[in-house]
Amino acid sequence: MGEPKSQERYEDELRSAGMRITRPRKTILKILAEGEGHPDAMTIFHRASEIDASVSLSTVYRTMKVLEDRGAIQRHVFEGGPSRFEPAGGRHHDHLIDTETGEVIEFRSDKIEALQEEIARSRGYEIVSHRLELYVRKIRGRKR
Repeated sequence: MGEPKSQERYEDELRSAGMRITRPRKTILKILAEGEGHPDAMTIFHRASEIDASVSLSTVYRTMKVLEDRGAIQRHVFEGGPSRFEPAGGRHHDHLIDTETGEVIEFRSDKIEALQEEIARSRGYEIVSHRLELYVRKIRGRKR
């Protein structure tokens, strides 16, 4: 639901921030543009270093920080885990976090959105922003 951005758009963001587009940064941006899941910095580093051994973890962190500061990506800190990243923009969504596997599942519910609006409004407020994270685990022994 986070809209993947193209590698070129990420490069433009870095250039606008005054950063050079080095080979390691190009590799990091390629990984981000592939848009698989909500990777953390170590996952990005491991994927990138498989492609280019010159990629350093510090370059990953610096690159992610600049992209976050520029609004190109969103950083999520899910309970008990490392920061994870996804492209910024796109339609609002919430997250289920599997506490056993760490998997992050995006979902959207119009009922939940309406209920949140109703609760805020009934107390004289309007929602400026919000984030819903549900920490879950698979139900065992339940027949479907």
